[in-house]
Amino acid sequence: MVLALTKEIAMRAAEFKDEVVETIYFGGGTPSILQIEDIQLLIHEVYKNYKVVQNPEITLEANPDDLNESRIIELFNNQINRLSIGIQSFFEEDLQLMNRAHNAAEAQKCLEIATQYFDNITADLIYGIPGLTNEKWLQNIQTLLDLGIPHISSYALTVEPKTALQKFIKQGIVPQPDDAVAHEQFLMLVDILEKNGFVHYELSNFGKPNYFSKNNSAYWLGKKYMGIGPSAHSYNGSNRSWNVANNALYLKSIQENKLPSETETLTKTDRYNEYVMTGLRTVWGVSLDRIRKDFGSDYLDYLLQNAQRYLDDGKLMVENNILRTTKKGKFFCDGMASDLFWLNLD
Repeated sequence: MVLALTKEIAMRAAEFKDEVVETIYFGGGTPSILQIEDIQLLIHEVYKNYKVVQNPEITLEANPDDLNESRIIELFNNQINRLSIGIQSFFEEDLQLMNRAHNAAEAQKCLEIATQYFDNITADLIYGIPGLTNEKWLQNIQTLLDLGIPHISSYALTVEPKTALQKFIKQGIVPQPDDAVAHEQFLMLVDILEKNGFVHYELSNFGKPNYFSKNNSAYWLGKKYMGIGPSAHSYNGSNRSWNVANNALYLKSIQENKLPSETETLTKTDRYNEYVMTGLRTVWGVSLDRIRKDFGSDYLDYLLQNAQRYLDDGKLMVENNILRTTKKGKFFCDGMASDLFWLNLD
């Protein structure tokens, strides 16, 4: 698989010949199980085939149970300069409910060690978990603050189909997540982190100044990106492509010098809808000037007309010709964005 990844990196170099790589992100599963030689090989292949900025952000996703001290030191000594650690919670009962492989002690220990070597760390927390009281939620947040973690990603618990959690909820063993509780815990999170110097720069992401995720910010700002490997998605500004999810088919195609991907060309409506969706989630908002310039006055009129009720009730605001969510509206930005979509225009 690693050799196939290196081959795809080389095969697709022409797609990025006019671009400069700013970030390299090892994600989409548990890349921390890779041998350090594999990580080195993949990074080397990127440098060999692409133009790379002087100090790229190189992130590796990992679970706490993968990060003992020797592993952390190994990563630190081999070009990885940012860790994304899936903590989720510091309470045993929450981790068991979510069927996480690590325990609360491992969550705490790995961060204590990681902060000795890495300055740039992001950790994930989940709110709205059945049984997660506001007091416990505050303790989760405070633990990350006490450890000096400069970036936090936080998401409401979602119950995925065909999971143990869904089965337990159907059987009445676990209560259904409460949207009102999730909303309250979200507001607590925003308030505490902003008081502690974090910028709420995207719906689910909070960073100290200079610690925003460059990788994820590229998605939200509509920059081009390339995804390597099974199921990986790419975007070149007008087309979106995605690799086959099946590992065996992916390997077979690469061995035959074929790119195992499908491509769709985004219509003007697609691009408008995506810009509205991502823009409302971020601190950068939706530029009304860009809407007029890139999509035309019909789109701008439609946007403002459909945004009016949210402007009236204080969930959206216009400032310096930028449409943004207010603090009151942030939790609801995805629903508001869907009401601003223009479907089937083309």
